[in-house]
This record gives sequence, structure tokens and C-alpha cells, in this order.
Amino acid sequence: MTLKQKIGQFFFPAVFINDSEENIQATEELIRKYNIGGLTFFHSRASAATNYESKKKIEFNDDSYLRLKELIVRYQKCASTPLLMSIDAEWGLAMRVEKTPQYPYAITLGALPEEQKELVYEVGKQIALDLKSAGIHYNLAPLADINNDPNNPVIGYRSFGEDKNKVANFALEYLRGMSNAGVLGCLKHFPGHGNTNVDSHLGLPILEENLEQLLANELYPFIKGIENDVDSIMIGHLAVPALNEGKDTSATLSKNIIQTLLREQLGYDGLVISDALNMHSVSKLYNIKGQLEWEAFNAGNDVLCFAENVPEGIQTILENASAERIDESFNRIWKCKEKVGLFQLEKNNAKLNFEKASALNAQIAKFSITKVIDTIDFETIQKANQEQKVAQLSIYKNAENDFSKTINSKLHCPQFAIESILDFDFVTFEKIAASFDYLIISLFVPKAKPLNKFEIDNSIFELLEKLLATKKCVVYVFGNPYALPLIPNLTKASRLIEVYQDFSEFQINAANQFLSNSECVGKLPVSIDIQ
Repeated sequence: MTLKQKIGQFFFPAVFINDSEENIQATEELIRKYNIGGLTFFHSRASAATNYESKKKIEFNDDSYLRLKELIVRYQKCASTPLLMSIDAEWGLAMRVEKTPQYPYAITLGALPEEQKELVYEVGKQIALDLKSAGIHYNLAPLADINNDPNNPVIGYRSFGEDKNKVANFALEYLRGMSNAGVLGCLKHFPGHGNTNVDSHLGLPILEENLEQLLANELYPFIKGIENDVDSIMIGHLAVPALNEGKDTSATLSKNIIQTLLREQLGYDGLVISDALNMHSVSKLYNIKGQLEWEAFNAGNDVLCFAENVPEGIQTILENASAERIDESFNRIWKCKEKVGLFQLEKNNAKLNFEKASALNAQIAKFSITKVIDTIDFETIQKANQEQKVAQLSIYKNAENDFSKTINSKLHCPQFAIESILDFDFVTFEKIAASFDYLIISLFVPKAKPLNKFEIDNSIFELLEKLLATKKCVVYVFGNPYALPLIPNLTKASRLIEVYQDFSEFQINAANQFLSNSECVGKLPVSIDIQ
């Protein structure tokens, strides 16, 4: 290849599964003309993280999986050099593609006991097999971020937790599962995005730690990854002034962080990929097209993810980079392409396996469900139920959810549900609730991100505050454990069980735990202070 063709291999522009024919043809032109190295798939332009503030409506498409497969075949046909297809699928293809298997969030996996880490390996393996079935070779996951800031707006549920050892061990298991299935993995977001309270899609987070502090905590999972030959490391859009002569420069654009710290001090010689270059923390820094791509490459990135200025970026790198530096990055990318068999003609027989995913999710539910408070004797609930003093209340799901139905198959108690606060008569319910001694409350937390209190309405908090103060409440929370401290009077719960996911398998496991009064072996992966 010419130097210009080699530089093209560094570029992984974003492509959208549900895109227009015009946009698809423009991507085909990029592939043909510039010898780009790969593509990074997203669902649609409206769902891209930096676009959410525009409130564009996301159009869902049940045919997204088939469309993804067809697009990959179509794009590969345009390429003179096989493309490395990538996607961010932290909890499975379902993160981007409808009607595909979804696996638990990292925070749920982080609740598993260490002796069940084989389940994390299986998640990595199954996700990889799902990706392979579509023609994808590279998963931009998992996170090695240690989530030690409860107010982190963007990491939180995507992290295995706040314990550096567990984060490192579980990230390695996830990577091992993917690698054994023939898919590349990626540890992110170097040097650690957990202790931040700014969303780097929209602004630049700043880490105040010095190198000694980072080595003791944030960098630990990355060091373990390097020791275990991780395929790639993604650089986060976050500033660490202590590592950068006091400047608030994004790590993505910092030679001190990539070359000096990651390459020289930590001894990493694998593939380095930038976080998406369309993110507002870096995308608005330069007025000249191609300058951002050059600065990111010059800082030490091998792959320029979500590069928006491909022709200009290639030309700027060609004019400024040495042939030796170009070859370094090119060889790393080529090695990854060889590892996943891109230059061999192999038939892809992988298929989506919903049954295996469901069985795996049920196992994870069994071992992750966490008992936070328990002061109740199950026999007293059974006796109260015989006296018609027990009722169920489902919040943000109707009474036909699997948790309520499974419990009601044995208890046969009255059921109430708040699907929408607009359609629920709170005053009448409070009067009816006065006749019950026990309430089995299932709270299905609406959102995984903490924005706007996880979108739990204030009227729900007010109702829970009253019920917890006046009733013996058995509370099962299906959602992010960081929502627990927001619930007033939660320490007054007679039982509090954190369930993490609202998947059917988790609901049924939680209901069976209640009915059998069995032990819970899960452990909260983050510290919380409930009221």
C-alpha cells in the first residue's frame, strides 16, 4: 500500500443501521476512495449520544438485525481491504439493534460473587457469538472504569462497580469470553472515567488525581488488562491536568497520557482507539477540518473512531506524520485484522441464540439478586395474607408483570399498579391501602441513567415515603441501585431486595426468592447510603 492507503486504515467512521440510501452510498464512496480500515455501527442518527439533546424521535425498526447483516455484506463488497466491523455492544447487540438478545448491565454482573465470575465469561462469549452472526469482529467493550462517583452521569450502570479488583477480574473474564469466540475486545475509558460528574459526550470531565492516586485505583484494571494482552484500549475524552503539565487537555489529544504513560510507563503496545471524535468534549476544538484527526493520531491513537472528516484527516496526517509512525499504527491494525481471520475465507455459521441468552440471564439473576434489608418472617406474611391483610403494588408496570403474576400464583392477594401517574388515583389508593398491613412493592425504575432522578416522578417518592412510614413494606427494586438513596424512608422497609434488571428472568427469580424465602448471594457493587 501507499502511505496514503495505509493512513486510510486508521479511520473508522460511524455508520447507522437505519440510514438513508443516500447516506449508505456516501459510505460506500468513502470505502472505495479512501481505503478506510473499518466502520463503527450505531442504530440511527437520532439515537447517537451527542444528538439526544436535539430531541429527535428515534424510529424503531424490527428489521434492524437483518438490515445490519445486509449492510455489512454490502460494505465489505466495496472494500479492496477487508473492513474491521465494530460496534459498542456492552450488554449485547440489543444495545443497538432491536429483537436481539440482551444481557445484564455491568453493574448487575458486578453484584455476582467472585466465585460466579464464569457467568461473566459466558456473557462475553455469547455477546461475541451474536456479533459474529451479524458479521462484526470488534466489540468496543467492556468498561474498565471504576465507578466511585454516585453522580456520574454516563458511567454508573455500565461499570462493574467500585472495587478495583472486581472491576479488573470481571473485565478480564468478559474479554476472555469474547476472545475465545473470535471477537476483539476493548478496555475503556483510559485512564479512567469513573470518578467524574460530567458526561464527555457533552463536555470535558476533569480528573483531579495525580499519577500515584491513579496507579492505586483508576489505572489498576487497565494494568491488569495490559498484563493479559488486551486487544485494544480506548482513550477517554477526559482531562488529567496532573499528567499533562497542568493543562485541561483531553486524554485523546495528549501525548503525555498515551505515549508517555500508556505506551512507555505501562508498556502497552496493542491497539489504541480514540473515543468517538464527534463527542462535544473534543469535536468543537478545531475549525479546520482534519485538524482534530491529526491531533488525535499525533497524540498516539491508532484508530480514529467516529472520524467525521475522512478526506481532510487523511491528507493532514499524510502531510505531517513520519512513515515510521504511520507503519506502527498500520501494523497494529493489520495484526487485529489477522487475528479475527479477515483475510481468510471462512463461512460464518454463528446464529442468534435467544434460548441460551435466557438461560444465562436466569443464572445471573439467581446469583446477583441482593438482600439489603430483611427484618421480616415469611410466615407472618402468609398468616396476614390469610386474613386478607396483604396487597401488591407494581410501580411503572401493569399488574400483569412476571414478578406480580408469579407471586400471585401462590398468594392470591389484591393487586394494584401505577403504570402512569396521570392515570392513577393516589388519594383513593391511599384510602384502600389503609386496610392492609403488608404491601409487596415492586418498583421498576424507568431509566438506568441518573438524569432527572432516573425519571421517577415526585408523586411516586411521596407515596413511597407515606407507605414506608405506615406499612410493613416488602420492596423489590428492579433497576439501578443508585436509585435507592432517592427513596425517602427506605430504611423503614421490612425487606429491601435489589434486583438490578427488569428482564422476565430476573422478575421470576425475584418472585421465587420471595415465595421460598431463600437466601440472596448477590452483593451491592457500589456503596449507597439509603435514607
